[in-house]
Amino acid sequence: MLNKFQKFFYSKILRRKYYRTGHCLGCGKCCKKIYVKHSKGIIQDEKEFENLKYQHRFYTYLKVIDKDETGLVFECTNLDSETNRCKIHKTRPGICRRYPQEELFSMGGSLSDNCGYKMEPVIPFSEVFLTIQKKETKNKSTKKSWIKETFFKK
Repeated sequence: MLNKFQKFFYSKILRRKYYRTGHCLGCGKCCKKIYVKHSKGIIQDEKEFENLKYQHRFYTYLKVIDKDETGLVFECTNLDSETNRCKIHKTRPGICRRYPQEELFSMGGSLSDNCGYKMEPVIPFSEVFLTIQKKETKNKSTKKSWIKETFFKK
């Protein structure tokens, strides 16, 4: 659970709705069915992907394994298929170090069922709900007092 400062920092400074908890269990699923999003959206064709390889070394580690209605589907070539471990773990790119990120959900993705990571809301729903209730209660009492003052003066 985050303290008030952490909530403020994540929600107002970083503009995040979720934060990561847990740890990697080494299942390798996050490296097997990957969609890649860049400035124009999710990569749709191989020509577009070939151009990206010159922009960042991360793209050179990927190979196309499929294409579906969302876009091209990739797999990381640095994943050892026998151990499900990264061959370049100590020097892996930042995108791998920061996995999972909030953007995963904005693209419609999700964590695998047995992933050791969880994405927790910065501000829990119960807290949001209480804040809304308090505002509604305050607004009702303000409206009632305004009506009384305006129409029922003695």
